[in-house]
Amino acid sequence: MNKEIKDYVIEQTNALLSAPSACKEVKEAGEKWLASLGTAEEKAETERYIAELKEDVETIDDLLAFVHSPLCEQIFGERAKGFLEHAERLKKDGAKYCDCPACTACVNILEKEAELLA
Repeated sequence: MNKEIKDYVIEQTNALLSAPSACKEVKEAGEKWLASLGTAEEKAETERYIAELKEDVETIDDLLAFVHSPLCEQIFGERAKGFLEHAERLKKDGAKYCDCPACTACVNILEKEAELLA
């Protein structure tokens, strides 16, 4: 991958690692990927990282299912209503994915998948 793509993906990975909404598994995959850069393991870790990103990015329909669930209210309390309205607005505006910082970073990295795997 060229330097520009690598720098962009490193930047997005760092954003993902600092996102409070990122799960443990994607953070571990991001850390392993960063540690593998420039080593013999880079290609294999890149493939594992991309697979984890695909597993963890939340579609708008999955987000909507969550915000309509009792679990959302249990977790977010009174803020759940605002979260629900936000998710419904995203869907109405044509969003395909959740727009939290973690999902945004995942989507941004996945947009560079072809370059990462080249």
